[in-house]
Amino acid sequence: MEDPKTQTEGSTRDRILDAALNIFSRKGFHDTKVDEIVKEAHISKGSVYFHFPNKERLFIALVDQFADLIERRVTEAIEQEPIGMRRVQVALREVLETFGKYRRPAKLLLVQAVGLGSVFEKKRLEVTDRFADLIKGYLDEAVACGDIEAVDTVVVSHAWMGAIYSVVIQWVYTGEPTQEQIMDALLPLLLNSVGYRDAHDS
Repeated sequence: MEDPKTQTEGSTRDRILDAALNIFSRKGFHDTKVDEIVKEAHISKGSVYFHFPNKERLFIALVDQFADLIERRVTEAIEQEPIGMRRVQVALREVLETFGKYRRPAKLLLVQAVGLGSVFEKKRLEVTDRFADLIKGYLDEAVACGDIEAVDTVVVSHAWMGAIYSVVIQWVYTGEPTQEQIMDALLPLLLNSVGYRDAHDS
């Protein structure tokens, strides 16, 4: 059984993250003060600094939280799918749908993290590599089972992440193209780039 103290600390940390997301989303990273997060979370400033030594670490924790959410949703979505390109399709769709469902944190973490300095850029690249590795794994399976011809899955997975990132950034900034347009155009484009042209996609 989980220690009640650990549960309380986890609950406090979640409250801080939720409050930080709300304030960062409204005011931006630079204009947010820790005191505002304290007030929003209804906790002491000491509690914030117990979990996060500074505002930068708090922001990075939000990036990790969102990345964890995407990876968890992808893993759950492909669980029942057979190994091969079907998993690749479902994983890509789930990533795009998660960005769509959680547009506010996506906007905060993708847009605001740009230009916040080397620490944030390092974290952004780390997350990009994390998801490129995830895609690479599914592509390697697809090659191994014969769904697609052998390709350089390292290059392809990073190229796919670049395309997804570029389109999603545009979308969270402007609302265009629509999520449906992204699904209808980007998904077939990525799949066709590795020679996969199976038309039936749910």
